[in-house]
Amino acid sequence: MDTAPDDPRRPENRLAYRAAVDRPRLTLPGGKHVAVWPVVNVEHWLIDHPMPRQILVPPTAASLLPDIPNWAWHEYGMRVGFWRFLEAFSSRGIRPTLSINGSVCTAYPRIAEAAHAAGWEFMAHGFHQVPTHRVEDQPEMISRTIAAITATTGRPPRGWLGPGLTETLDTPDHLHAAGVDYVGDFVVDDRPCRVATRTGSLVALPYSVELNDIPLLAIQHHRADEFVERALANLDRLAAEAAGPGPLGGAKVMGFAIHPYITGVPHRIGLLERLLDAILARSDAVFMQGGEILDWYRATGDES
Repeated sequence: MDTAPDDPRRPENRLAYRAAVDRPRLTLPGGKHVAVWPVVNVEHWLIDHPMPRQILVPPTAASLLPDIPNWAWHEYGMRVGFWRFLEAFSSRGIRPTLSINGSVCTAYPRIAEAAHAAGWEFMAHGFHQVPTHRVEDQPEMISRTIAAITATTGRPPRGWLGPGLTETLDTPDHLHAAGVDYVGDFVVDDRPCRVATRTGSLVALPYSVELNDIPLLAIQHHRADEFVERALANLDRLAAEAAGPGPLGGAKVMGFAIHPYITGVPHRIGLLERLLDAILARSDAVFMQGGEILDWYRATGDES
């Protein structure tokens, strides 16, 4: 990244530094202490491209196309794993945010339509599962993604998550210009914060790379139950801080991210169900979609 330190496009200049102990104390509706933001990631992997993730390393480490075994690993999630997610959330009355490639709406319309019918919020996740840095015309890709989601849901998505959380220095400007209100790419805080753009500010919501089944299970290779233990430990601490009188007090947001080809498999889906039940049993936490968190945060008047 060859830019001057004072370039306003640099992430550290877009996100003004705010120490957690200096931010005002916020309150969630109903006296809750933590807003839990579940994000289901549904992606379209192109068979003629290298796969975004691999579970099976190719023979002699030579990348081959088509990469059938790794494409099929992901395809299982679209055929089976997603439907386990739908049942787990719907049977408990929870409506997550769906991070969705725009092309899923036409490549897998059954999934997009089912999620919309269940009241899931759609958050744009690029058009294909391709890093943003490889997109030649970002504004066109963003516009095409928003149009595809709007055609399915009847309304444009308010949020954006870059594929692999990827952005170039200009991405926030393109997103805000296209009408996007919030992003999940800046995982910097336990509560929302502002991201400056040329035409106004985006709100960065606390997505997670720690409570995320890709790094936790597919990269770091933890036992599956580590996801539940870590999420509940995280929630315990955030709730205690939020309720306490100290400088870290006030409402928090806890995001967690899951993928149908990882957590939607038979030996892991029960762990998601266990986590959802444990959160539902608490009196200090509430499930919220990204747009609901955004509206709450804007209503607080916090500009940090």
